[in-house]
This record gives sequence, structure tokens and C-alpha cells, in this order.
Amino acid sequence: MGLRKISQYSVLHSPCSICAAQRLQVVQASRRQLIRTCAVGPQLATSISSAPGLKSEPWTDSPGQQNALVELKQRFHNEAAPPDEATLKWYLRDRYFDVDEAEQKLRTMLSWRKTFQPQSTTPQMVAAELASGKAYVHKYTDRYGRPPIVVRTRLHVTGQYPLSDSKRLAAYLIDTAISQMPPGGEQIVGIFDLREFQFAQNADFQLAAFLVEAFFEYYPRRVSQVLFVDAPWVFFPAWEIIKPLMRKYATLVRFCSVAELRSEFFTGETLPSDFR
Repeated sequence: MGLRKISQYSVLHSPCSICAAQRLQVVQASRRQLIRTCAVGPQLATSISSAPGLKSEPWTDSPGQQNALVELKQRFHNEAAPPDEATLKWYLRDRYFDVDEAEQKLRTMLSWRKTFQPQSTTPQMVAAELASGKAYVHKYTDRYGRPPIVVRTRLHVTGQYPLSDSKRLAAYLIDTAISQMPPGGEQIVGIFDLREFQFAQNADFQLAAFLVEAFFEYYPRRVSQVLFVDAPWVFFPAWEIIKPLMRKYATLVRFCSVAELRSEFFTGETLPSDFR
């Protein structure tokens, strides 16, 4: 598949984050039965504020920021279910307090959620693909207080499930990880276990394009870093196709070893069992 065709998947829509009412739906009791509660692990070695990767503009309550919030809130005043203040602030921070850009990105995200309905996903809707073990939300945060989504790429077989189902599972896991951020936390981390990756079997460019779109448009700045663990040489041709889709955000990706993941991002108690 050519890059131009793949790129269409990443530019069809614009933005991301979660409104209060939608987040409540994400954290439903039935979901907790399927995905384990993500607890802050013992001995968080580094503060959340010092986490590497993508940063969000701080909210300082300055007069300019307050004026931008009032204006953005007014633009959604007539909506049946307007975004809550936390969501409005997040989009302003993402767009460097440009009200027009924040409104456009927020409306696109809300339109996507209205159409795709990720907040209505039930455990039963994703149970089959989730049971494959290809991805999960780890029960402990990393050293920076970020809930990790761990993806075992070797278990994802391109075409085994409908693309729409795989997209739904991806949104389900992202929403779940966000709902499990600890107090003061704002971001999550993606960990892709690339051991035993096979290009012909595991390189799913359509799903990868959706993940890029989701991470940086529907959930802006929620994913602060993406870790590619023990990437084999056969992965790099796939990376050369995916990297242009990420544009400047490709800098969020770090290639690391299992040893580096163990020592830099987790403690002995919080390390995912895949990497022990």
C-alpha cells in the first residue's frame, strides 16, 4: 500500500480528549471486570511533571487564558451537551490558547465520538479480540505516573479481525487508560513490544494510520510517549512508512531495549510481566 493511500486515513478527521459525561460511561462497572484497575505503583521514582515526551501548555489562570476559556465556553453554550470546563481547558492548552483552533479541533473530536460512539463500547463488543492478548492496559503506572497500554505486535495478525473492530478496541483501551490516570496525571504511554515482529503478518498500516490519527487528533497530547521495545530489523521498513504520517510527532517515539524499559520506566514491582 502506498504512503499516499495510507495517509488518507490520518487526515480525514481532526481531534480528541473526553467530556465528563463520556468519561463516566467509559468507567462503567462492567468494563472493570474485563480490564484490570490501574493502580499507582509503589515508589513512583519521578514526578509526573518530569515525564519525558510530549508536554501540554500549563494552565496558569492568567487573564488571557481565562478570557479564552470564557469565549470557548460561549461558543458551545447552545449545545445540548456542552463540553465540561476541564475538556475546554485541555483543548485550549493543546492549541496554545487559540480559541478558533481549539473550537475546530474540539468539534471534530465530538463529531467523531458521536459517530463512532467509543463511549458506548461494552466489554462484550471487544471481548474476542481482547482475548487474543494483543493489547492490554497494565495495572500499574510507569515511573512517571502514566497508565501504559502494552501492545504485543506479534499477536496482531493483519486482517484477522475487521478493521472497524480493531479501531474500536484501540479506542476502548485508550479511553480505559485515560480513565485510570492517577490524581494529577494527564497523560498515558504506549508500549509496543516488537519482539518476533513479522512484516508480512503484523504490519497493519491501516490500523497504524488510525492510531496516529487517534493519538494526535481524537486524544491530543494524552499520549506523551510511544516506546518501541526491541525492534527487529524487519520492523524498520514498516517504520519508514508510518513515520511520515506522524510528522513532527515522530519525535515522541523512542526505540529502547527491554533492559532500558525495566530500568528507566518501571520498578521491579510495577514492570509488566512481558518484560520480566
